[in-house]
Amino acid sequence: MDDSMKRLLQRLVRRIPAQMLKTTLEKCGRLTASQQKSMELRQPKWALTETLLEICEENGWTVKHVTKLEMTYFMDNPNQGMWYAFQLVDPEDDAHAVELMQFKEKFKYHLKDLVRPVSIKIKKHTDEAVWVRIAWGDGFSPPNHLKPTYVVHYLQTPYVFVTSLTSKQKPLLCQALVLSTRHQVIKDANLSGRKLTAVRDLLMKHYQQAFPTKYPSPLAERNETVSNPHIEKEQVESASKRFQMACEAFGDGMLPQLQTSIYKLETKFRDHTNKTMTEREKPFRCVVKFESTNLLESLRSCASSGIASTPVTPLLSSIPLKGRNYFVVTDNTPGPASQTRQPLD
Repeated sequence: MDDSMKRLLQRLVRRIPAQMLKTTLEKCGRLTASQQKSMELRQPKWALTETLLEICEENGWTVKHVTKLEMTYFMDNPNQGMWYAFQLVDPEDDAHAVELMQFKEKFKYHLKDLVRPVSIKIKKHTDEAVWVRIAWGDGFSPPNHLKPTYVVHYLQTPYVFVTSLTSKQKPLLCQALVLSTRHQVIKDANLSGRKLTAVRDLLMKHYQQAFPTKYPSPLAERNETVSNPHIEKEQVESASKRFQMACEAFGDGMLPQLQTSIYKLETKFRDHTNKTMTEREKPFRCVVKFESTNLLESLRSCASSGIASTPVTPLLSSIPLKGRNYFVVTDNTPGPASQTRQPLD
C-alpha cells in the first residue's frame, strides 16, 4: 500500500463516524467476519484507522477498493459539501432512450477524450440516481483521489447535481454530460445547497405543493378565549387566509431543507431623502442573503403568522416556484428571476 492510498484511507476513516464505518464496510463486503469483529469501534479514531490499514494491506487493497468504500459512504450520506444544480436543455430525439450502460460508455469515452489521466467510477443508486466519481489529473500528475468531483444524474430527466468542481474542470464535465445524454446545451440552474436531497426535491418538485383555492380550509381550533364572537370570527378567517396563501407560495407538509437564498440587486436607488444616491447614473449594487436551517419552512411560518405580509412577494415565492435560490434583480428585467449565467455548450 503506497503513501497516497494510505492518506486517502486515513482521510476517509476520519471523515466517517465510527458507527457508520461499520455499516459502510459491511456494504462493501471486502472484510471477513473475523476482520469485522477486530474493528473495535469504541477505540480512538487513530487506533481504528491503524487497524483498518493493517487489514487493507493484508487483503491487498488497491485505490479501486478505497474509492469504492468512499463512494458507498457518500451515496448513503449525500447531505454534505455544497451541491450545485444544472439543467440539460434542447434534447435530441433519442435522448429519452439513453440507458445506464450507454451513458457509462459514452461518458467515460468523451471525458477521457477531453482530459487525461482521469479516473471515473459510475454506480447506480437504489433511488435510480446515477452517481459518478471523478478524480482529475493532468499531463504531469496522476488523478488526485483526495479531491474528487461527485456528479448525480437521474436518467431520462434533465437534472444534474455536482459537488467539488473547479472552474477549470467545469467546461470539460459539461461537454461530456451533453454528449453522453444526447442534449445540445447544459445551463446553471441557479440552485445550490449543502443538502443534496433538498436541492433535488426542490428542483424536481418532490414535495407536497399547495394550489390556490377559493375555499381555504380552516385552521384547527385553538383554546384561546375571545370575548367578542365577531372578533373571533375575523381573527380565524384572517389566520386561515394567511395560512392558505403561505402554503400556496411555499408548499404544504414537509419542505426541502434549503439553507440559503441570495438576491443580487442591480437597481436604481430610490429614496427622495438621499439625492446623492438617487441621482447616480450607475445602478445601486448589493447582495441580500437569507439564511436558516430550513429557509422555506421559516418563510412559510413568517407569512402564516403575520410576521411577513401576504400575499407573499414574488421575490420569495420564486424560490419554490422556479426551483432556484440565486437571483439577479434589475430594473430592466421583468420579474425577480432573470437568467444569471450563460448556458454552457
